[in-house]
Amino acid sequence: MERPLFVVGDVHGHLAELTRALHTSDLVDAEGNWLGKDAELWFLGDFVDRGPDGIGVIEFVMRLAEQARESSGRVDALIGNHEVLLLGMHRFGDENVPNAPTPRSFARSWLLNGGLRSDQDRLTEAHIEWLTSRDVVHLVDDHLLMHSDTMAYLEYGTALRDVNDAVREVLRGDELDHWWECWRKMTTRYAFRGPDGPDAADELMACLGGAEIVHGHSVIADQLGVPPEQIDGPLRYADDKVLAIDAGLYSGGPCLVVELRR
Repeated sequence: MERPLFVVGDVHGHLAELTRALHTSDLVDAEGNWLGKDAELWFLGDFVDRGPDGIGVIEFVMRLAEQARESSGRVDALIGNHEVLLLGMHRFGDENVPNAPTPRSFARSWLLNGGLRSDQDRLTEAHIEWLTSRDVVHLVDDHLLMHSDTMAYLEYGTALRDVNDAVREVLRGDELDHWWECWRKMTTRYAFRGPDGPDAADELMACLGGAEIVHGHSVIADQLGVPPEQIDGPLRYADDKVLAIDAGLYSGGPCLVVELRR
């Protein structure tokens, strides 16, 4: 039998809720230690901002990755736009983006998007190295995992490895304008909504692979026009080619742990 495959969307600092959700899914014990045996678990980014303990979430995932490896499982993560924001704030602070039409900086955007000083104060070189080593898109079987529901990934390349290498190069460099463009591109959304959504999904998968896109970033309740408390599962849309898994944990929705079919 193939090992189970799970995905988790945007946690935004809500460590306690994440631990409970993984415990309910029998992936961790009550203390948050790995119980998933050989299962594979992917986080789709946005660990930080808007919630009380973003660094705690990062450290929890890093620890789970080590524990899962010891039992032939796998825990790994993509980075989302809020990781770019966290790291950009750390690196550039209030330095103005060159050639921007109006004054813009990571510090301003970080404050506007729920940045917490406690996360910045606790950020270490080990956290930075781990985050900047993650992919932004990843293929597991026929599931194309990504954080943002955007076509902007293709602006970094038309093959999976090229996209990941290009973004990794930006995040290990010192060019503020390149960092800012990465943040801007990864904040775009809703590429797969509407009548042209299925075609956009097909175009992206033709380049990067997969038969199904799985993303976070855009809150399911916002897409459906309902309160987050009413969400109890992922949203499949775009002619069944796309699966949205962000239930809006920071705004009152549940923390979804979604099992994907191999």
